[in-house]
Amino acid sequence: MKSEFPSFKLRLALWAYGVLWWALLPVILLYLKKRGRKDPLYAQHIPERFGRYDRRLNAPVWVHAVSLGEMRSATPLIRALLAQGETVLTTHFTPAGRREAQREFADEIAAGKVQTVWVPFEYGFTYRRFLRHFAPKYGLVMEIEIWPRMIAACHRHGTPLFMCNAQYPKKSYEKDTRGLGLRAGLLAGFAGGFVKSEGQRARFASVDMPNLHVTGELRFDQPIPQAHLAAAEMIKDALAKGRPTFTLTSVVEGEDPLYIRMIKATPKAFFVYVPRAPERFDEVAQMLADAGVNYARRSDILDETLMLDGNMPDIDVLLGDSMGEMYFYLGLCDRAIVGGGFVEKGAHNVIEPLALKKPVIVGPHIWTIEYPATEAIAAGVCCHLTSEQDLIATVQDPPIVTDKQISAFYAEHAGGVARTLAAIKAALPR
Repeated sequence: MKSEFPSFKLRLALWAYGVLWWALLPVILLYLKKRGRKDPLYAQHIPERFGRYDRRLNAPVWVHAVSLGEMRSATPLIRALLAQGETVLTTHFTPAGRREAQREFADEIAAGKVQTVWVPFEYGFTYRRFLRHFAPKYGLVMEIEIWPRMIAACHRHGTPLFMCNAQYPKKSYEKDTRGLGLRAGLLAGFAGGFVKSEGQRARFASVDMPNLHVTGELRFDQPIPQAHLAAAEMIKDALAKGRPTFTLTSVVEGEDPLYIRMIKATPKAFFVYVPRAPERFDEVAQMLADAGVNYARRSDILDETLMLDGNMPDIDVLLGDSMGEMYFYLGLCDRAIVGGGFVEKGAHNVIEPLALKKPVIVGPHIWTIEYPATEAIAAGVCCHLTSEQDLIATVQDPPIVTDKQISAFYAEHAGGVARTLAAIKAALPR
């Protein structure tokens, strides 16, 4: 017999969690103000974080995409929902996620079919306001974002809340199932889960998440902006000058020294260097300059249409200091090196380069992308490295990967949007 949600133990924990949020509210507001000095959007629309909104969509599908990566995975599904006649509300915690939604769905926002807002702070009253204001048909939380008050409020209000495109990384699973198991206990409050693989389904089932459906990975169905690829094709030869070219995607703090050493050890290659967060653009530029790397910033040499804004400089590194142009940066390369894998926080998305038939290199820490990285490594389209020495050796002499290999891998794993739409229909209360 299934236990009641939330359990007594979890109710006590939610009470303590609420007290902590009230105690930390001044710190949180100061944090947003401080971050707002670098990125003004952090300090804007503050009433939304307390459940106050200027306008309202009519019974939207609610998609919570905390930041950029989650928003990109949600995009093809949102497109499919809009094609079915739904309106869509997206919520975010970071400016990167909100900007991506505003960029990707600018026309739909103008037409009143999509609305983007901040997710409320974790208070009971903020979610009561949010749910009363928007009355969403159901909610989709992208990836494995666990917001205790969100889960509890939706359960109490009767709003079906599903985890979508979900995976339960081994590290998180092992941590959550030890001790009090409070985080794992929260998963029982979801109305269901649309998960990436059978292995992920087994993990979620073991912590009593109900209504589970294996739907695959939505990123395999992402639309590819052809204009970005065309722009990359036009300037690639002028930039690379016949050299083998590597794009470093979503590079995170802590990896820069390693990658800069790799660049300096490989003078016969050209590199495109794309930091994960926009607030790191200036910092990375300074690190490249301090290391004596001959580089230029995308914002200095290319215009809004990705065409040369003057003469082509003679450089070894293009610093990708822009958001929403990853397919352009990937279009410039022969291979992609996906950031995050050389620090313990874990690697980022390998699917975008594979969509362009670009072989992928990742570092040792791939627990964050267990699916589909494990399958990509087995298929020979992703090279899994464990050390800096291996990275330098592989960049200097990369293994052969064919377009046929990548196409076969991609075809095997596509179709997540259709499977998710079918799962939503099956999972919703009749």
